Amino acid sequence: MIYPTINPIALDLGFAQIYWYGLMYLLAFVTAYLLANYRAKQARGWNSQQIEDLIFYGAIGVIVGGRLGYMLFYNLPNFVADPLSIFAIQGGGMSFHGGFLGVLLAMALFNRKYKKSFFVTMDFVAPLVPLGLGFGRIGNFINGELWGKVTTSPLGMYIQEQGVSRYPSQLYEALLEGLVLFVILWIFSNKPRPLMSVSALFLIFYGIFRFIIEFVRVPDEQLGYLAFDWLTMGQLLSLPMIVLGIYLFYKSKNRQA
Repeated sequence: MIYPTINPIALDLGFAQIYWYGLMYLLAFVTAYLLANYRAKQARGWNSQQIEDLIFYGAIGVIVGGRLGYMLFYNLPNFVADPLSIFAIQGGGMSFHGGFLGVLLAMALFNRKYKKSFFVTMDFVAPLVPLGLGFGRIGNFINGELWGKVTTSPLGMYIQEQGVSRYPSQLYEALLEGLVLFVILWIFSNKPRPLMSVSALFLIFYGIFRFIIEFVRVPDEQLGYLAFDWLTMGQLLSLPMIVLGIYLFYKSKNRQA
């Protein structure tokens, strides 16, 4: 396979440029909104105003948390040297784990407004997230960033600008963290489940998928490997998710849906 070099600018209006990366985020939020409205019809206690606010709060959490998380977890020296670089998002540079923390905070504020239980909201939200993650990884692929390691495997993709074949780890993540995780959570949540169990599955499977894919993904150049010549920041941040997910799933057995 040959990497089809794509112009990261989807539309140049002269006075403004629209990037594919931004369009992927827009597609993620629109998809989450549509799925949320569908789920609201199946669940009690949700109305259209709450869904609109849910997506708005979530979008702010993703964007602010994702960008701030990237600068703090992956690019701290540059952030300290040039704090305004946090606004240069057109070329990518978002952290899932930062976005995840941002969404947790945003949902806490949402729950405070509507007097909802934290895990009632998070169990509702969890199945809405994976497809958006998949779109984000497709944005990484279009940007030609976050490549996998050099390989001679037929699963690799030849990058003409680099003159080597690499694992298209962005597409692996789009598949596992996006489509596969969505299918798991959507099917699981279609029946009444104990409180926290849907959130727990999200944490477990996202953490596992991300941890595995990091073995074929090139670590961020500014960080490299953190230990053992294989442990990356992505793996380090995913481990607590897996542990917490297993703990919550165990606890959920004693909870009512």
